[in-house]
Amino acid sequence: MIAPEAFNHLLDVMCQWAEAQQHHILSTGLALDTVQSADAKRIGVTHPERVRLLEVSEMPSPEDPIFIEIVERARLIAPDIEAITVGYGIYIHSGYWGVRSLVAHELVHVAQVEKLGGIRQFYEHYMGECVQYGYPNGPMEQEAMKMEAAFIEDTE
Repeated sequence: MIAPEAFNHLLDVMCQWAEAQQHHILSTGLALDTVQSADAKRIGVTHPERVRLLEVSEMPSPEDPIFIEIVERARLIAPDIEAITVGYGIYIHSGYWGVRSLVAHELVHVAQVEKLGGIRQFYEHYMGECVQYGYPNGPMEQEAMKMEAAFIEDTE
């Protein structure tokens, strides 16, 4: 378990980082194409026109030492992660660029951000589930994984 003080610090660091990353992705990323936009609507994203995708060779991560230690243990962000959602911004590892099912998975997280009211509320719930259930066993991640699997089945 993680102490409440450590969790709150981790949440603060994550949210500050996520806000900055979202700004970067929104200013440099690509808008969803027609198929991705239709997928976003199907998934429940209220504002698919706000979503941007950015291809990266390695996932960025906050530099805070406590964050790095906890994130590595919980596998919230790791170099081998295929994608990460920060608000309306989605980083996608270059090895997975164009994988429709992966984008669908991340769009579920965008819809969760919208439903919960923003980045802070999303990460408070998401990270709390990671601490409580372990990644990827939390309900929010399971929802995204089920959608990803449904898209894989649709394209087979």
